[in-house]
Amino acid sequence: MFPARHVEPRPGTSADDFQIYASYRGSTASGFFGTLKVVRKTDGRLLFPFDGADTIGPFATKADAVAAALARGDTVVSADLARPEL
Repeated sequence: MFPARHVEPRPGTSADDFQIYASYRGSTASGFFGTLKVVRKTDGRLLFPFDGADTIGPFATKADAVAAALARGDTVVSADLARPEL
């Protein structure tokens, strides 16, 4: 096995420096919850989810859950652009 490579923290400079993965989980019986993963591509840092992050939902439809997850992702990206978490 190779040792883990250390990557220096590097802030993003535009929204293109981030990858947002949004989806959903749940059912009509329990409601649909947005799932979200936000990665800063400049250094590979996972910005969301983080310990203590609240759930996104529940929503009545899959589309609403995904839309809410995407909106949260945009908020995370905007916040990191304004004040990078290094």
